[in-house]
Amino acid sequence: MIIDCAHYLDGRRHGAGAVPLEEAAARCGQGGFVWLGLFEPADEELAQVRDTFGLHELAVEDAQNFHMRPKVELYDQDVRLVILRTARYDDEAEEVEFGEISVFLAPTFVITVRQGVASELRGARQRLEQRPELLAAGSWSALWAILDQVVDGYAPVVAGLEHDIDQVEATVFSGAVAPTERIYSLRREATDFYRAVHPLLSVVTAIERAIDVPELQPYLRDVNDHLLLVNEEVAAQRDLLGTVLEANMAVISVEQTKVSLRQNTTMEQLTILATVFLPLTFITGFFGQNFAWLIRHISSDFAFLVYGVGGMLIPLVLLFLWLRRNRARPDTGAVAGQN
Repeated sequence: MIIDCAHYLDGRRHGAGAVPLEEAAARCGQGGFVWLGLFEPADEELAQVRDTFGLHELAVEDAQNFHMRPKVELYDQDVRLVILRTARYDDEAEEVEFGEISVFLAPTFVITVRQGVASELRGARQRLEQRPELLAAGSWSALWAILDQVVDGYAPVVAGLEHDIDQVEATVFSGAVAPTERIYSLRREATDFYRAVHPLLSVVTAIERAIDVPELQPYLRDVNDHLLLVNEEVAAQRDLLGTVLEANMAVISVEQTKVSLRQNTTMEQLTILATVFLPLTFITGFFGQNFAWLIRHISSDFAFLVYGVGGMLIPLVLLFLWLRRNRARPDTGAVAGQN
C-alpha cells in the first residue's frame, strides 16, 4: 500500500498530495528526488514499483523477506538497499515489537518499504520537510531522517527494558524469588533487541563513509553516537540479566534448602513421637492380655503402679538416654575430626 509519494526539489515539496506512481518515475529526471513510501505492499504492487523504477530483483526479494539482518548493499545504477530493524516496547506484555524498513536509495529517488507496526516514518518525513537546508542536500537527507527516527525509537525500548530489569533485580537481591520465566523472557527480548541494534553500527559507518555531502556529516555522526550508546546499554542489560538469573537460581536453591530443613525437622519430630509410642504400645498391649498370672498378681494399687506405670516409665527413660547418647555422638566425631 502506498502511504505517500512526493517530489522534492530545491529543499521543498512540490504539490500537496501524493504523486501518482507513473508521474513520480517521470519526475526523477527533472531534478531533486522522489520519496515513495510503502507499507506492507502486496507482491503485485512491489513488482510494479520494481518495473517502474528499475530496481534489482534481488534487492526487491530482500525487501519482501521479513526479519532480515540490518545491512547495506550497492546494486546496479548506483542504487543502494539499506535494511533497518525498528523496535517498540510493549510494557504490558514486556515484549519488544520489531518492524523492518527497506530503503532503496538512488540519487533521484528514495523508496521505503515498511514491515510491521513499529516502523512508522511519518515523523521523519515531516521533520525533514521542516529542514529545507538539509532537504536540499538530496536523497541522502531522506536516509538520514529515517536513520535518525529509527535510532531515536530505540531509546524508549531501552528505558522500558531498564524499568522491568530494575524490578526483577530489586526482587532478587532483596532475598525473594522472582519468576524465572520472566527473567528468561526479558533476556530473550534484550538479546533480540541487541541483534537489531548491533549490526546497524556497521551500516551507519558505511553510510557515513559513502555520503559526500558535508552538510549531513555532523548529523550522521550524531546518529552514530546515539546508536553506540544504545548498543552499550543493551549489551549491559544482557549481562545484567545473566547475573540476575544466576542470583535468582541461588535464591531458589536457598529456599529449597530451607524447605528441606523444615521437612527434615518435621520428620524427626514425627519419628520421635512414633519411637516414644512404640514401647508404650508394646507395654500396654502386653499388660492388656488376660494371662492368669497377671490376673492373680495385679490385684492392688501398688502392683498396678509397679507393673503398669513403672512398665511405661522404664522404657521412656531408657529411650531418652539412648536418644541423648546418639545425638551427642556426631558432635564428638566432629570434634575428633577437627583435632
